[in-house]
Amino acid sequence: MSTYDPAALECLAAIVEEGGFERAAQRLNVTQSAVSQRLRALEAQVGSVLIVRSRPLRPTSAGQLLLKHTKQLRLLRADLERDLQELAPSAPGSGREDERISIAINADSIATWALDAVHDLVRQRLPLEIIADDQDFTQEWLRSGQVLGCVTTLKQAMRGCRMVPLGAMHYVAVASSSFAQKHLPNGLTAHNFREVPFLSFNRKDDMAAEFVARTFGLKRVALNHLFVPSTEGQLHAVKAGWAVGVLPELLVRPALAAGDIVDVSPGHTLPIQLYWHCWNLESEVLEALTQALIEASARDLDQGNSGR
Repeated sequence: MSTYDPAALECLAAIVEEGGFERAAQRLNVTQSAVSQRLRALEAQVGSVLIVRSRPLRPTSAGQLLLKHTKQLRLLRADLERDLQELAPSAPGSGREDERISIAINADSIATWALDAVHDLVRQRLPLEIIADDQDFTQEWLRSGQVLGCVTTLKQAMRGCRMVPLGAMHYVAVASSSFAQKHLPNGLTAHNFREVPFLSFNRKDDMAAEFVARTFGLKRVALNHLFVPSTEGQLHAVKAGWAVGVLPELLVRPALAAGDIVDVSPGHTLPIQLYWHCWNLESEVLEALTQALIEASARDLDQGNSGR
């Protein structure tokens, strides 16, 4: 089996992660010409094109395999760094960009429970990169080899990965008191939901439509959307009276208790089951991440139907 130049592998990863040759060169502190040369040498060794020169740039199937291999090498180095830190606690961590450990987590988990889960690991100098995406799409980052684990709604374990149920996040429909009094005096119903706008993260986000469909037993729902690409930003917009937000109960609990917002569909919640998927590898770092997420989810998520 061929031995691949680690510098060339990190060059490939930098091109994909930074979205171009120029920014990859800046990150690696080399010239753009050097980046191109390293990539060409790696492609010649593999015998295949590794990057599709499109907008945005994307790895080919062969490129995805090498990208996953590069991430695995990073994980091995992170394990070594962790072991060395235990032997010499006063020694500084590497802090290198190419040691970054990447995971994908849905934005709502980031806004509520997930950051607390990894807090101690970050304090222990784990060079973590969290990529935010919709919970129905985070697994694509893992599938393509760009992250080593993800929090997702996908229940079935992917090939080469293991899956751990985390529990359910409950979503509620909320609005400001003034908005509710003006537009929904009798609460959200099957007859008035089309008359009010709903907040969504982006065009991939179907949380509000799923909440309405399940609450009122409808098959297909068309809503009037306002797009705010931030969970905390959506809560701010709800308080400001922009629209109805279907948000995690964990996030809105303090605002509901304070009377800043109201539940416009009392008694109705949308439970979303979450799962942690990660590469099925022997790794202390990966095991520590997995255990941290399991422990935090046990505290903050509903375990009633989690499968654990």
